[in-house]
Amino acid sequence: MLGINRKLVQLENEGKYIRVGLVGAGQMGRGMVSQIESMKGMRVVALADIALENVKHAYETAGIASSDIIATNNVDEANEVIRDHKVVATTEADLLTKIDEIEVIVDATGIPDVGASVASRAIVNKKHVVMLNVETDVTVGPILKKMADAANVVYTGSAGDEPGAIMELYDFADAVGFEIVALGKGKNNKLNYDANPETAAEEARQKGASPKMLASFQDGTKTMVEMTAVANATGYIPDIAGMHGPSATVDELASLLIPKEDGGIFSRKKVVEYVNGVAPGVFAIITSENEEVNHELQYLKLGDGPYYVLYRPYHLASLETPLSIAKAYLDHTPTIAPWHGMVAESVAVAKKDLNEGESLDGIGGFTAYAKILVKEEARKQNALPIGLVDKNVVMKKSVKKGDIITYDAITQTKRSTIWSLRELQDNWLS
Repeated sequence: MLGINRKLVQLENEGKYIRVGLVGAGQMGRGMVSQIESMKGMRVVALADIALENVKHAYETAGIASSDIIATNNVDEANEVIRDHKVVATTEADLLTKIDEIEVIVDATGIPDVGASVASRAIVNKKHVVMLNVETDVTVGPILKKMADAANVVYTGSAGDEPGAIMELYDFADAVGFEIVALGKGKNNKLNYDANPETAAEEARQKGASPKMLASFQDGTKTMVEMTAVANATGYIPDIAGMHGPSATVDELASLLIPKEDGGIFSRKKVVEYVNGVAPGVFAIITSENEEVNHELQYLKLGDGPYYVLYRPYHLASLETPLSIAKAYLDHTPTIAPWHGMVAESVAVAKKDLNEGESLDGIGGFTAYAKILVKEEARKQNALPIGLVDKNVVMKKSVKKGDIITYDAITQTKRSTIWSLRELQDNWLS
């Protein structure tokens, strides 16, 4: 079987390429457009963002001539532009789901409701969906996967995102026959539950990133969400609410992230975890009861055993997303998906004292951060998923800082796609 790279070359030699629609021209989107433009057999033929200048900038920095960037919000014109081998710039994300010439849609917005809307409409229109939007996936991924399966298209998370990189380690270790004890990632900034767009503003400016996005990393939300995606894909769960989050080096992982009876911190095996100090890497802790296998692992300098670390010291974020696009289109295979349904949940926790009548403001904002819980505990507490938190959610009773926000503490001022999908999913999984 040909590798993805050879299949893409073959496609291009046949005068064809995978036609990609991308939603989001921020940091992740810009990098993806430039990376894809350097590849064989693939092109971002349409790019949507609320700011048209962001779209044009992304295309131009990828080396596409301004004369080949056609701004339109019309479906028929967009199809004609793509057939003419030019590219579409639009402010309407929904337009991409309707364009016949597009075969794969990528959501790179990080906004849960936008991701839910784009993904569901793309699936209805028989397009493969690649989610560089883990926030949507951990909220309504199972129902989106069910819809995609029924439509005979692929719904997948992205290679290069940490859940996708962890999944690659898991698939490798599982296929080889190792017992996998734990799966995890490093965190590269100190946990600060109080982080918000104001406290993150200066660092965000230096990095050219969104303050809100950076705050969602600093307050732990991104880590919780990413490991929830891994949990729902593998069936592994957090050992405790919020995970342990120890500090360690790579060499220390195999003696730390193991059961307590063997000197570690876990009360069980098959755990998802994060560690301060090994970022930006991802890892799997493996073991084997076979004497010859242990001898070979020790000979190969993976340690003294009986636990060993498989460690990947990098993940290339959106620069690897094209691999998931290619796998979906060429092999009809997802990189990562919620095969186990919902085994864990990222729930909303009050970032400050919240008062009756106060509106929430979404991920990375001033009002809430995420904590991972096992599904049963989240349901027992009637906990609100972090992906449902936005400006249309209003407190109908007060919640203290550090407490979980519950469904009965909030009301909605406007119905959204992700809320509707979540209701369908809850009814289906109940």
